[in-house]
Amino acid sequence: MKTSMCGLMAAALLSLTPAAALAEPEPAMSWELSPDIAYVYGNDGKTLSYRLGTNNAKDLLKGAKRVPKGTLFFLGTNGQLYMRTGPYLEADGSFKFGSGS
Repeated sequence: MKTSMCGLMAAALLSLTPAAALAEPEPAMSWELSPDIAYVYGNDGKTLSYRLGTNNAKDLLKGAKRVPKGTLFFLGTNGQLYMRTGPYLEADGSFKFGSGS
């Protein structure tokens, strides 16, 4: 009797594991930027990367603007790239616009 009760409890616990895993929010993924790589969102909507050289770095900085810290980038449902500054995290540190919000 004791063995069958332990088996029943183990089965019940195992059946709850997938539900608990689904309830947890996905962790944020790091976006690794490198100082020697240029990242491009092209006119055709494709994203590309290019290795930078040092001989024309001044030309690259002409007209460039710093991206403020705390900027969120995302693709809209229309395929356009958007950026947003301002709050995107909840008080508990979870992503404000994630699934289940």
